[in-house]
Amino acid sequence: MKRKIEVFTAGCAVCTPIVELVQSMSCGSCEIKIYDLSRQEDSEFFTEKLKQYNVMSVPTVVVNGKKLILTDGGITREQLSQAGLGQLN
Repeated sequence: MKRKIEVFTAGCAVCTPIVELVQSMSCGSCEIKIYDLSRQEDSEFFTEKLKQYNVMSVPTVVVNGKKLILTDGGITREQLSQAGLGQLN
């Protein structure tokens, strides 16, 4: 079973390290989808996704439908690991 990771970003200096961290930790069981809100190619789709996960700020990471809680330091490697990134099923 694939682990679905969705990353909401604005393509900014704060978001880029989180996107890179998620990508570096991913494994064969990870399916990553990056939603770059600065591009807004499909704003209706983005709006629905933002509502679905109650995304209020970026970067936001959702793993298998569960939004990770942002800490003072942002999304951490430990949080991603606990959510299953990098672990084969």
